[in-house]
This record gives sequence, structure tokens and C-alpha cells, in this order.
Amino acid sequence: MVLAELGRKITGALKSLNSATVIDEKAFQDTLNAVCRALLESDVNVKLVQQLRTNVKAQIDIENMASGLNKRRMIQAAVFKELVKLVDPGDYSWTPTKGKPNIIMFVGLQGSGKTTTCTKLAYFYQRKGFRTCLVCADTFRAGAFDQLKQNATKARIPFYGNQVETDPAVIAKEGVDRFKEENFEIIIVDTSGRHKQQESLFEEMLQVNNAVNPDQVIFVMDASIGQACEAQAAAFKKHVNIGSVIITKLDGHAKGGGALSAVAATKSPIVFIGTGEHIDDLEPFKTQAFIQKLLGMGDLNSLFEKVTELKLDDNEELMQKLHKGQFTLRDMYEQFQNIMKMGPFGQIMNMIPGFSQDFMNKSTEQESMARLKKMMTIMDSMNDQELDSLEGAKIFSRQPGRVARVAKGAGVSNRDVQELLTQYGKFAQMVRKMGGIKGLFGKNGDINPKNLNQGQMNKLNTEMARMMDPRVLQKMGGMGGLQNMMKQFSQSQKGGQGPGGPNFGFM
Repeated sequence: MVLAELGRKITGALKSLNSATVIDEKAFQDTLNAVCRALLESDVNVKLVQQLRTNVKAQIDIENMASGLNKRRMIQAAVFKELVKLVDPGDYSWTPTKGKPNIIMFVGLQGSGKTTTCTKLAYFYQRKGFRTCLVCADTFRAGAFDQLKQNATKARIPFYGNQVETDPAVIAKEGVDRFKEENFEIIIVDTSGRHKQQESLFEEMLQVNNAVNPDQVIFVMDASIGQACEAQAAAFKKHVNIGSVIITKLDGHAKGGGALSAVAATKSPIVFIGTGEHIDDLEPFKTQAFIQKLLGMGDLNSLFEKVTELKLDDNEELMQKLHKGQFTLRDMYEQFQNIMKMGPFGQIMNMIPGFSQDFMNKSTEQESMARLKKMMTIMDSMNDQELDSLEGAKIFSRQPGRVARVAKGAGVSNRDVQELLTQYGKFAQMVRKMGGIKGLFGKNGDINPKNLNQGQMNKLNTEMARMMDPRVLQKMGGMGGLQNMMKQFSQSQKGGQGPGGPNFGFM
């Protein structure tokens, strides 16, 4: 059972409380049994599941609860709390420092996705503004250097390797010393792996470790091996001071729950998880956010972080135009560019409350990105007057020849251009409505929804619903789901989750 299926089963068990006529001991036990059964089916360690059951029962005493208490909410909150503890990676204090070399050494078994993950992490820090590079110290696996070279070249990340030298410790030191001299800030060293734990592997690992003296050692493990991760992590930790763990292949394996719980049991902090094959399919692991996304509750804080990285508020011209309710085709083009910078479309959708992990399958994601690129290609065929006109689509309706010209230049049909202009019209209408909502914009011109009253929020919700694809709105739970999303957005902007802990989408 993949993690998305686990999330559906647990969410279903918790939602069943909402349909129960009476919340008595039987309803409580049935819900808890369903949650535990789902965890066991996902290969979570039986001892950890038993501990979760014990802890939840210790918090909930149905028979002696005072009248007036929201028993449903208390049961759901207790289960959520224990699910968070189940995959709690513990404290993780190391962070790279700007302006100095930070050496990160990767270790793990062969086939765990170690080399690919090296590139993903280098790309992650590159997007954060660090000067990153890669060193191939894997002399055991044939083709290891070629794979790292191909990955690094595609991501435009400098790399070092030596196909003549056979000593991995020598290669690692040469590469690290060279990149130190060139003032690189993140130096990632990829080491050899084996098909199984062997003394020769650990001995080589220790030699490379002593040669480069890493600031951080990351153990990469494959989620598909489930609870076997526990023994694996313990063996590696015995030989090298592992500071953190990255779990790969967490996007489609039955034993993902076992890998997560096994690592938590060893107290090795998980810092990233691999969620796909693309270079940006690497997510920082945040325990509470992970459980929220698992249960379809979204992860708005991570979404805000991605939006903040784009520094949209720095674009004063755009913010002023939004304030005035103005929105051109060029503005829409720039926003499409920003969406593509934020990462895989499916990841972004999963951060929004109401969208389950399987909402965006690969084909849907690819179709969405292809549609986005097609619209950008159409706008590439427009001239400056058309892109910057505050009249928007009106100049095309007054002069139909423009549509034909743009269609021919983009290699699409006239209908494709008309569909783009229709979509633009919806965006522009939304912006005009936003510009007319008093209090939505702060003093600096930035969007500030926490100042809206309920009537204004409802108005904004209605306009958003009109602009959205009806199928997407339905997936979110209709207007109610959209309102819940906006409520969470507002609460997150205020820096909290409101009273009573997490805001559950199923409450």
C-alpha cells in the first residue's frame, strides 16, 4: 500500500466519527482499530503501532469526559499528535553556513538512489543561493562517474572526478581541496555503495571520511526495503557519525511507512525525502507538515516558503498594478514563469488543503505543465503592444487578424489563442475584484488577507470559485473546501493555527 493509500484509510477512519450518531467507547475503539490496521498494512513497526494505540487511549477517556466537550475533535487531535510522534525525526540542528565551505558526505547501499540524490541536494541548495558542486568518489560501481557527470551537467552544477585514480579517499580530497580554493559553499561528496553491508564498504567509507572531514554525513536509504532500514541505519551509524537521513523512492512503494517508522525508531533525523525522478523531486522533511499532507490537510507553510523564495513582493510594479486592479497578458506570462519555478505542479497542489496525494497523477501533471507551456508559447508570439495593453483581450476582438497572426507564429489554432484570451479574461476579472476589496492590500502594496472581514473573505472566495475549473473546485470539497483553505491561509498569515491545534479538513 503506497503512502497515499495509507493517508486515505486513516482519513476515512477519522471522518467516520463525523457520521457516528453517538461518540461512545465503541465508536472510539472502532476508529482507533481502523487507524492501527492501516498503519500495519503499510508495514509500520508493530511495536510502534501498539505504542500509538496505548498513547491515544491514555489521552481519551470517553466514559468520564465532561459534557460539552467536542469528543470527535479530541479523538482526531490525539491521533494526529501520535502520528506526528510516530515519524518524529528528532532534533536536527545542522545547517550550512553561507560564505564558507560546507562539506557533505553521502553514504548508503548501492541502488538506494544515492548519486541521483546528491545532484538533487546540490540543486536544492543552488536554488537557495549557495555555490554548490559535486565530487564523485565512487570507484566501485562502473558508470558512477558518467552518471554523476550527466546529472551535474544537466543541472549546471560543477563536478570533479578522476577516472585514472583508484583510491576514493585521494579523489575525494583532491575534489574537496579544489572546490575549497574556488570558494564553493556546498561541496557534496558521493561515495561507493555495495549490494549489502560489507566490512570493505565501511572501511572505505571511513577512509573517505577521514580524508575530507565532512561537516555532515547523510545516509541515503531506499523506502522499498521497509523495516529492514532499521538494521541498515544502525550498521552505518556504528561506523560513521551519520548526522541525518534522506529516504528515497517514497512516491510509490508499499513499505514507505516501515522505512519512516524504522528510521524514527533509530532516532536518526530524516531531513529530506525523495518523491520522484525529477531533479526537484526532493522535499525537506517536516514531521507535522508530512502528516498534514498525508491526511490531505495540505502544507500551507511550505507553500508560502516557495512563494516567498520567488520574492514576488519585490516586484513593486506588479503589486501596484494588482492594487489598482490592473493585469496584462505580460503579467500573466510572468506568473506562469513563477509557477514553473516553484517546482513540480503535483507537489504544489499537495500543499493546498483539500488536495490528496493522488489528486495529481503523473499524466495530469504532465498535461497541466504542457498546457501552461503551450499558453506561454502563444504569448511569445504576441508583440509588446498586445502583452502590455491594459485593454487586454479587447484589442484582439476589435482586430481579429491579430488572433490569426499569433496562432500562425505559435503553430497553434485560432481556437487555442481564443482559449488563452478567455483564461486571461478570468484572471483579469479576478484581479479587478481584488483591487476593489478594501483592506486586502497592506501599506506596502503587498497582499494582506488577514485584514479582511468575513464578508470580504466570502466575496474573494466567490470570485476565486468562478475562476477555477469546476472539477478542481469539486475536488476541494466545493465552496466549503475553498473557504476552509482561505481560512487556513489567513490563520497561517497570522502566524498560528488557531485554537485547538491543527485545523483539520475533516472536522
